[in-house]
Parts: sequence; structure tokens; C-alpha cells
Amino acid sequence: MLYFYVAAQNAANRAQKGAGMAEYALLLALIAVVCIAGFTLLGQAIDGVATSVAGSL
Repeated sequence: MLYFYVAAQNAANRAQKGAGMAEYALLLALIAVVCIAGFTLLGQAIDGVATSVAGSL
């Protein structure tokens, strides 16, 4: 009986580790999307400033 309990606990622990990895992957994907959006917006702002400086020269 104790063997089955230990086996069930081990299986549950493995399932939780797998879920943790999936959560980390989703978090990493979300961070990547936010970074890409931020760099895109920041790039457009920098382009506007560079164009303004080049025009005044």
C-alpha cells in the first residue's frame, strides 16, 4: 500500500515540474512579445529624432 502512495506522489511531482516548465515557456514568450513591441515603438521614435536632426543640419 505504501508503495502505491509513494508512486502516486512521485507521479504528481513529475507532473508539477512539467507544468512549471510550460509556465516558464509562456512567460518567456510574453516577455519576448513585449520586448519586440517596445523596440518597434522606440525605433520609430528614434527614427523621428534622427530625421529631425538630419534636417536641421
